[in-house]
Amino acid sequence: MNFVFISPNFPDNYWNFCRRLRENGLTVLGIGDCPYDLLSEELRASLDEYYKVSSLENYDEVYRAVAFFIHKYGRVDWLESNNEYWLERDARLREDFNISTGFRPADMPPVKFKSKMKERYTAAGIPVARFHLVDDLEGCAAFIAEVGYPVIVKPDNGVGATRTFRIENDADMDAFFAERDDTVYIMEEFIDGTVNSYDAIVDSRGEPLFETGNVTPKSLMDVVNNNDNSLFYIRSELPEDMRARGRAALKAFGVKSRFVHFEFFRLNRDQHIGRANDVVALEVNMRPSGGISPSMMNYANGTDVYKIWADMIAFDRSGKGRENRQFCAFAGRRDARRYVMSREDVLREYAGAIREDARVDPALATDMGDYMFLACFDTVEEVNAFYARVFEEC
Repeated sequence: MNFVFISPNFPDNYWNFCRRLRENGLTVLGIGDCPYDLLSEELRASLDEYYKVSSLENYDEVYRAVAFFIHKYGRVDWLESNNEYWLERDARLREDFNISTGFRPADMPPVKFKSKMKERYTAAGIPVARFHLVDDLEGCAAFIAEVGYPVIVKPDNGVGATRTFRIENDADMDAFFAERDDTVYIMEEFIDGTVNSYDAIVDSRGEPLFETGNVTPKSLMDVVNNNDNSLFYIRSELPEDMRARGRAALKAFGVKSRFVHFEFFRLNRDQHIGRANDVVALEVNMRPSGGISPSMMNYANGTDVYKIWADMIAFDRSGKGRENRQFCAFAGRRDARRYVMSREDVLREYAGAIREDARVDPALATDMGDYMFLACFDTVEEVNAFYARVFEEC
């Protein structure tokens, strides 16, 4: 079985996907724009061959790379990047080379456009925020007359919290229109809620082989716009209402043979959309939760999601279970801020809890901070105390 992995070097931990695929007997073929000599030793050992292109943005080059692999190794059975940025590119390559495992371009709108996601969430019986596709000032004013300020404006097809705005009043609206670019934006009513996720590895029948979820106490929009600390944690147990919402969304979006990250709000108070503590829709991501999150899932659950995913690819099942139930906390600090605790202080005080610490890849730093610590705890109270200590500023 031949597997083409697009950009296997980003994020750094994705070499683990390649290793587990190869251990399962697959021929693993990488395509990327990083010179071979700069790939990690672990990644090089996990690939049967690597094809360097000058830019992954150049479709013709990537197309020729896939064609070369087919000429040399035969038919490609799977092609994936597990990366939000390349989902549409992956789909086009599957279409052009008739690779049947995975999304094709016609499948993209409901999984890439936030306005289209709402239709599937609604079909699953999950409440969604009222929205308006940004047209002109008059149309937006009519929408705000219905839902009130504040409103959130973001690209209808976007990644993370880039170019996301909270508009509080008419002056903010005028400023947005004065600087607006050609991007298609969606405007949504403001939801006072805490982001919770449903993460799953799903087999070819749409059944989850593994489920978990995270909690993001601070808005990613605020983290990005204010250059603030980044924090979220993998929870020790997935609440049943979140599991039910996640599984309903899997069916509504027709998810099969994928690692997914679905985002929801848990409401902080009664609102138009629902009652306090209700779970309502935010958006779907048809790939693993970003950056180091898969490794965090391993630490929290005492498992190996890289293997579970590779088992799903190779065997459509996995016998890998979970041996642990803890919270795994991510703390992303900013170089521009001065903290009471140095890196050495953190490592010394939390020696029994820290699992990893490292600089964050610059491509992820806007959302995730410049330097990160991963730590595991038995209770959410310990998680919050950890955040208070690590983020305390001078």
